[in-house]
Amino acid sequence: MWEYEYSVETAASASAVWRQWSDVAAWPQWNEGIESITIDGPFAVGTAFTMTPPGEEPILMRLTEIVEGELFTDEADGGDFVVRTIHRLLPAAEGRTGIIYRTEITGPAADHVGPQVGPEITADFPQVVAALAALAERAED
Repeated sequence: MWEYEYSVETAASASAVWRQWSDVAAWPQWNEGIESITIDGPFAVGTAFTMTPPGEEPILMRLTEIVEGELFTDEADGGDFVVRTIHRLLPAAEGRTGIIYRTEITGPAADHVGPQVGPEITADFPQVVAALAALAERAED
């Protein structure tokens, strides 16, 4: 298994961050790693979406876990490996909200594929989470 986790705290409420997360079609507004995205239904477990990184092929993903206002998980099935990203919100000190992005690559090829693609997938987490937090903070005003 390969894994990576990144977290920050924001002044935005969990509900403000959740509003950004649950609006999948708007993700490219704050995530520069997405050129385009389409979702095949509501923000619900089992719904598939296709995300296209800039200059790359589209990636089919699926929402596999949702706890409203707290976390959601998406997965991309690579056949002999699965890329799973858990997006979690936690209460932090002084009314702040922790935003956690955790990626896990599992499956028979994970030990080989993880070190190759994992750093590529997670390299922009600091910028993505910062942009998400900033947008959620502005949305509270």
